[in-house]
Amino acid sequence: MKFGVVVFPGSNCDYDCYHVLKHVLKAETEFVWHKERNISKFDCMVLPGGFSYGDYLRTGAIARFSPVMESVVKHAQQGKLVIGICNGFQILLESGLLPGAMLHNESLQFVCRFVDLRVENTDTPFTRKLKKGALLKIPIAHGEGNYFADRATLLELNKNNQVLVRYADCQGQVSKETNPNGSLENIAGICNKRRNVFGLMPHPERASEKELGSTDGIGIFESIIQSSS
Repeated sequence: MKFGVVVFPGSNCDYDCYHVLKHVLKAETEFVWHKERNISKFDCMVLPGGFSYGDYLRTGAIARFSPVMESVVKHAQQGKLVIGICNGFQILLESGLLPGAMLHNESLQFVCRFVDLRVENTDTPFTRKLKKGALLKIPIAHGEGNYFADRATLLELNKNNQVLVRYADCQGQVSKETNPNGSLENIAGICNKRRNVFGLMPHPERASEKELGSTDGIGIFESIIQSSS
């Protein structure tokens, strides 16, 4: 499994993702500049968090037109893996690789803290090492993480089990009180119908070493690596 971590102007979690994949998990990993078009050697593309292009217009709206994204779309269409974290999730939505859109947090404030996530589906390359119903302690850090989709899209997401993680409490209960940003149905991360593209707002790379307060996020990356075996 070879990972490519895309670097956009304004990315600030690219080194975090690279470190976890390359040094913690010992996976073959390279940075990919946003102007690069040839990504054929990679099995999984990682769109990291940050503030691509300063988050001007809408989050991810400019990055969606970076040269590399045309290749990432083709990469996904070929059935290869793509994971977008925080701003990466926003870019996946803007590029049409995932359905829906991101709004400003309901509080209109930037939120940065640990949250609990309930795993909803383990039948994907991104969650196969996790247990359904398991709780993950992973941090969020975003101002526009309020996931929105029309009713038909929500019905489709639920029907196809495309919601992979939801915001919950430490007992696994989903409620308005456990929702940090107003996201519909407490959605924290979704995949496409083909299950090879995953976007989530929480940062698993920031919860992959015990020194950071949690190792619950590393299972997502381990799942990806295991999917190639």
